[in-house]
Amino acid sequence: MDHKYVIPLIIILLTISGIAYIQYQSVLDTSISDHLNNCIIIGYAVEPPYAYVSGGNITGESPEVAQKIVERIGIPCIIWRQTEFGSLIPELEAGKIDVIASGMFISDDRLKEISFSSPSFRVNQGLLVKSGNPSDIHSYKEAVEKNNVVISVLADSVEQEVFHELGMPEERLIIVPDTPTGRASVETGKATGFALSTPSIRWLASHSTSGEFEEAHPFYQTEIPALRSYGYGAFGFRKQDRALISAWNSMMKEYIGCDSHLNLISRFGFSKDEVPVHDDSNLSIRDKS
Repeated sequence: MDHKYVIPLIIILLTISGIAYIQYQSVLDTSISDHLNNCIIIGYAVEPPYAYVSGGNITGESPEVAQKIVERIGIPCIIWRQTEFGSLIPELEAGKIDVIASGMFISDDRLKEISFSSPSFRVNQGLLVKSGNPSDIHSYKEAVEKNNVVISVLADSVEQEVFHELGMPEERLIIVPDTPTGRASVETGKATGFALSTPSIRWLASHSTSGEFEEAHPFYQTEIPALRSYGYGAFGFRKQDRALISAWNSMMKEYIGCDSHLNLISRFGFSKDEVPVHDDSNLSIRDKS
């Protein structure tokens, strides 16, 4: 073959191969088409006000917002799957669920495993304590510094990461599977406080019929450099489901922050200040291979 034809031929072949590969990837990513005529499976863990069961119905900030997004995408139905918080990512990766809707914070460690949607909320650190805050704790940093303080955290939660980063001794950290167990740890005196985000703490305190609990107040935020995105929560997806993530984000851009959204989340104790502003939605924290 004449050498003058070799380079153009190589360019043509590479171009054809590139187009074929893109088309092949598009065929592989059926994360939208699979659901437009079928139910989508959404996983959650019980942690009010983010996700919980009331009167036999799945509710909370994350499932209710997910329901609105699913409707806007055009997916006909949802199958809800409840599990422990620490099992959500493994079940997503195993294909047992398609989306995580459970008030999950975005963190660098989680970004190594899954992708996130644009943030749906941004909240602060909080602590559930007995009424009167007998140990006088007003930050996570103080909790670590006071040797008599024991803190309970959800398994695989960002709060667990926070206390590890702050150097909390393992013997002063109680790992619990769910919110009721964490609340019980404070009630029985096993833990001095239960660390969660402020909406969860407000919910637990306001739903304490005996008035035995309260939100530690005032409460000061402890900066955690290793957890740069602490406080931003979003929906979780498999990394390869890019079509579903794209459609989900498109609908979130229209819905998050609108009057309907604000009215919905106000039922769960979220304020307008806890809704991400436009710049937050563009944070480059949704994927990290």
